[in-house]
Amino acid sequence: MEPLLLPQNEKRGRGGNLPTKWELFVVELKKVSYIAMPMVVVSVSQYLMRAASMMMLGHLGELALSSAAIATSLSNVTGFSLLSGMACALETLCGQAYGAGQYHKLGTFTYGSMIWLLLACIPVSVLWIYTENILLLTGQDPAISAEAGKFSIWLIPSLFPYAILQSLIRYLQTQSLIIPMLFSTLATLCIHLPISWAFIFKTELGSAGAALSIGLSYLLNAVFLGLYVKCSSACAKTRASFSKDIFYTMGEFFRYAIPSAVMVCLEWWTFEIVVLLGGLLPNPQQETSVLSICLTIETIHFLVPYSFAAAASTRISNELGAGKAQADQLVVAAVLFLSVVECVVASSVIFWCRDILGYAFSNEKSVIKYVKEMSPLVCMSIIMDSLQAVLSGVARGSGWQHIGAYVNLGAYYLVGIPVALLLGFVLHLKGEGLWSGLVAGAAAQAMMLGIITFHSDWNKQAMEARRRIEIVS
Repeated sequence: MEPLLLPQNEKRGRGGNLPTKWELFVVELKKVSYIAMPMVVVSVSQYLMRAASMMMLGHLGELALSSAAIATSLSNVTGFSLLSGMACALETLCGQAYGAGQYHKLGTFTYGSMIWLLLACIPVSVLWIYTENILLLTGQDPAISAEAGKFSIWLIPSLFPYAILQSLIRYLQTQSLIIPMLFSTLATLCIHLPISWAFIFKTELGSAGAALSIGLSYLLNAVFLGLYVKCSSACAKTRASFSKDIFYTMGEFFRYAIPSAVMVCLEWWTFEIVVLLGGLLPNPQQETSVLSICLTIETIHFLVPYSFAAAASTRISNELGAGKAQADQLVVAAVLFLSVVECVVASSVIFWCRDILGYAFSNEKSVIKYVKEMSPLVCMSIIMDSLQAVLSGVARGSGWQHIGAYVNLGAYYLVGIPVALLLGFVLHLKGEGLWSGLVAGAAAQAMMLGIITFHSDWNKQAMEARRRIEIVS
């Protein structure tokens, strides 16, 4: 009996013999890399759309930049993270349906996702209308709150194309159709840069122009991907017409969308909370500045392990849907190998560049010195985050979002935040103490997800995946 269920051309190694474990590992590494590497470019390009607009706003003055930064932070926490998290349900449902050969269900699940996400945009939009009031209640500066409120209102139109875009991305990702996303995202970024510049400076709309350009870019990206799905022969077997079958699948999507959103939001919120806590420390301007710099470095790097996690989710869900339980162990090994190599390289670069790292963000000597002191903790955070990101991808591909939600709740709110408060305020370690709490939370998260992953019964998971797909038949 062969050790893994493989395509016919992969069943035999050199000389027609059964492939060795190393040969199987190399094959899986290539499959994972094929998904992960283009996804890195896609993730970075999408991040740059918002980052580029923020950089342009910096030339309009401190008020425009600070208000947009606060509004963006609030919109990430209350809106974009929610929609992105809900869309992760498709990584389970579409990925396993594709592996099981139930191709028509991918289109049906994706329509259901779009409906749920568009409905979620309505209460989020109402919340964003009251951004100014919310910020004033939290004690923010009235001038900054007013400008942030305007920015949030102009950002509302971006929610709806973002909801459609996130659904289309998961639809294509679960089929390993990454190259179309790569080209559409790069094309959108190239269009976004001049549009954002024109809206901010030439039309003199300022921060409102930045918000509108972000929304327009999301719309263009969604249109590009929608046209590809409609016209490409690669999507012919997974396209579905809008019918009553969509409503039969919406309940199953909702069952995974809520824990998926909770799983993503609980982690995302923790980092924002820590930055806000920095404002309660002595010398709050310096503390929040340095913590924001560390968060920016962490966020930019996280786009890489997030892409690896997308590859892990896709490969795991496909193999479970196909009933290839043994292959999942190989997928986990291959993605963890990539993640470990990448995080060692990234943390090493940051550590060796710690003396000059702060100059990329500030000219203040005290800030540069503080960033240097924080660099070892940032390196540890990067290592822990890389591991937990990949294991979170495994959880999404396996349909363990509810377990992941409990893990994130325990890791960050029973370990991470309490440790941050203890070290930052009780032991007076200030910013280093707060960031140490994030490291502790990520370490606890990675450890718990690792235990769950390596003690899983993959045969049982494969049977559960087939049952899940049959329920919505």
